[in-house]
Amino acid sequence: MPTITLSRWSDAEGRTFEIDTDEQVLLDVLARLAALEDRSPEAYLQVVNSHARRTGRHFSKSELVDGYRKLVVSGRLAENPELIRRLTRKPMRTQSGVAPVTVLTKPFPCPGKCIFCPTFDIMPKSYVPDEPGSLRALQNDFDPWAQTDSRLRAFQAIGHNAAKIELLILGGTWSSYPRDYQEWFVQRCLDAMNGRDSTSLAEAQQRNERARHRNVGLVIETRPDAVSPREVEHLRRLGVTKVQLGLQSLDDHILEINKRGHTVAEMRQAVRTLRGAGFKIVLHWMANLYGDTLESDYEDFLRLWSDPAIRPDELKIYPNSLLKETELFRDYYLKGLYEPYTEQELVALIARCKPHVPRYCRINRIFRDIPSPNIVEGNKKTNLRQLVQNHMAEQGSRCQCLRCREVRRQQVVPGQLRLNILPYETDINREYFVSYVTPDDKVAGFLRLSLPNSPDVVPIDEIKRAAMIREVHVYGPALGIGKNSRGEAQHLGLGTRLVRKAEEIARSEGFNELAVISAIGTREYYRKLGFEMGELYMSKML
Repeated sequence: MPTITLSRWSDAEGRTFEIDTDEQVLLDVLARLAALEDRSPEAYLQVVNSHARRTGRHFSKSELVDGYRKLVVSGRLAENPELIRRLTRKPMRTQSGVAPVTVLTKPFPCPGKCIFCPTFDIMPKSYVPDEPGSLRALQNDFDPWAQTDSRLRAFQAIGHNAAKIELLILGGTWSSYPRDYQEWFVQRCLDAMNGRDSTSLAEAQQRNERARHRNVGLVIETRPDAVSPREVEHLRRLGVTKVQLGLQSLDDHILEINKRGHTVAEMRQAVRTLRGAGFKIVLHWMANLYGDTLESDYEDFLRLWSDPAIRPDELKIYPNSLLKETELFRDYYLKGLYEPYTEQELVALIARCKPHVPRYCRINRIFRDIPSPNIVEGNKKTNLRQLVQNHMAEQGSRCQCLRCREVRRQQVVPGQLRLNILPYETDINREYFVSYVTPDDKVAGFLRLSLPNSPDVVPIDEIKRAAMIREVHVYGPALGIGKNSRGEAQHLGLGTRLVRKAEEIARSEGFNELAVISAIGTREYYRKLGFEMGELYMSKML
């Protein structure tokens, strides 16, 4: 009987162990799973376990995924999207339509002196060695190619499509790293996606436009006082489309006594500059900083939305975690000058804040992924989001942020979608959040359109007189490039329809040109819609 070699994937670093098995045995279990009408996990386990009892061979999902793909390639098995969907592990990873790949930069001096920031010699500032992302970076010696490649292989092993990659470069303050290191780092990440080495960043970018794993979003994190027109132009040359900023607080006194090193005015100017250049903006907001109270935190959270200069596209809520490796612990907590909120206080605070988040904003996180043994006192629960949701359900309140309304793995009927247009003002432009929603108010896809009030608010000459598409995003499980939809939101033409609506709005508001802050891997898509590549942006005349 012919045999087939399967890769058994054992960890997040992508290390593999190979094992041979009978091909027919594998075909039998795959056929039984494909014939299942019951989609529950219990039904899946019943098939796999009963097969193991009969044959003495228990297949993991990773082995079944690897075997399915090899059998399809060899022609021994017909392609079956429903089967591979059943075999996919951790489906939440790509339910937002893209495969997120997080990589960390090497340790490097940070200009910040924040009292709440942990410092380890082997890690970038603010990261602890046993966070999941930190462990992967250490395992790969902070090498960008190795980190990216291991995450791509891990996605493939658990059944996910990794054709569309959102690359998140984290680790300290990006803008403080030397520019030649930044360019090399991005180039090597793209090389891993392209599956081959390049001689320059430009070459790697050009290859990625048609690569198997395309970069559809590039994210970095930096400080407000590092943002300038010159810096945003550099970020565009790297291919950056989204910037994370450590806001932490909108109270100058709190920023000062926590030694943050920047002011609220600098934050407002940073957001202004990034928004004017078309970037998607993710802000980090911290509760329970030194000097804060539950009430002052609540009032500060409301300023995120009442201040027209702020109003982020996405938000990470990072309650302050008290760690031993911080000045806050040594010089404040041990002297009785600082006391963390209790778990119950923190849950109640965030549950009180969440209903105020506008429908155009996505709350990405509400807790740093710091292992609980590192936390001295205060909340140690990593499932804080779930605790907050339970509390809100008990109180009868509801969050309407984008993450809470994503269509996720729900199938979509195009004829039942309705177009929703939400305009709102910032201090430099008029924003349009354009979305397609299901009858039960789940978002299938959306677009962010910015119309600047004046050319003077735009920091880059190339786009001074253009309306700007800052983001187009279609939700649902990530599908391969060119694949047909089987009810998933992706590849139903929603992106094209959203762009056409943006053209209509921009034209009606008197704009003759429409630009888009395209990622490297989405340039081909926008070319098909009539956009042409300029120096830093793609655009079309209306």
